[in-house]
Amino acid sequence: MAKLLLTDIKIFLTLVILSIFILFFDYFKLLNLPKSLLQSLTVPIQYGFYKTGLSVSHQFEFIFIARTAAQKNKALEDQIAEVLSENARLRKDLAEAQGALAQQTSLNPETFNLVAARPIGLVESRYLLIDKGLNDNLKLNQPVVFKDNFIGRIKEVSSKQSKIILESDPDSVIAAFVSSKDGRAKGVLKGQFGSEMLLDKILHREPVAVSDLVYSDGTEGNIPRGLILGNISQVLERENEIFKQAKVKTIFDVSDLDIVFVITN
Repeated sequence: MAKLLLTDIKIFLTLVILSIFILFFDYFKLLNLPKSLLQSLTVPIQYGFYKTGLSVSHQFEFIFIARTAAQKNKALEDQIAEVLSENARLRKDLAEAQGALAQQTSLNPETFNLVAARPIGLVESRYLLIDKGLNDNLKLNQPVVFKDNFIGRIKEVSSKQSKIILESDPDSVIAAFVSSKDGRAKGVLKGQFGSEMLLDKILHREPVAVSDLVYSDGTEGNIPRGLILGNISQVLERENEIFKQAKVKTIFDVSDLDIVFVITN
């Protein structure tokens, strides 16, 4: 035990003497050269550690900023999507309100009972699906209009939706007439494939010209007289024949309509 204590005392005294020598040499600036050499070695190392620390700090700062920006961007995208959705809904509601107002000025609500319906699909470009059906007192063959334009007739009806056969469908046949400043011409409007129709059985002597409007004659009973069916795009005449024909184009593209109306009386 005494031997171990003696060893500790020797080490302590050695360190004290060494410290005194270092202080003595430092006081008389005898250590400036070694210190300068040591600093020459350690300063570049310190500088390297300093730059590495800055680089790591900047990288962590960039990661933090990027993450914060991504979160803000996601929140902004969600807000934009919500605004766009709300804007689309408002535009749709506005279009329907404008359509209902225009409908009242086109067909007198005191004369016609009208049920507003939204188009929900187009089948093979022949049928228009709407979101109203038997629950809304809709029935087969009731006419569907937009303003004073004829769209088609109900071909199939279920509790909550109906299928409308469009006037341009090949199975659609409607008694029609053309009215212009030169007079009136009668014929039969037949649907064709596509957006064109054919006005057939027009007497040669009856006046028909391009851009003339074609109206429903009303002889079917369930289609009111005077609904616009389309306008003349081309007159087809053949000599020495009793009748002539005319190509007719629809006024509206049904895929552009946000609302239509079913005449229930």
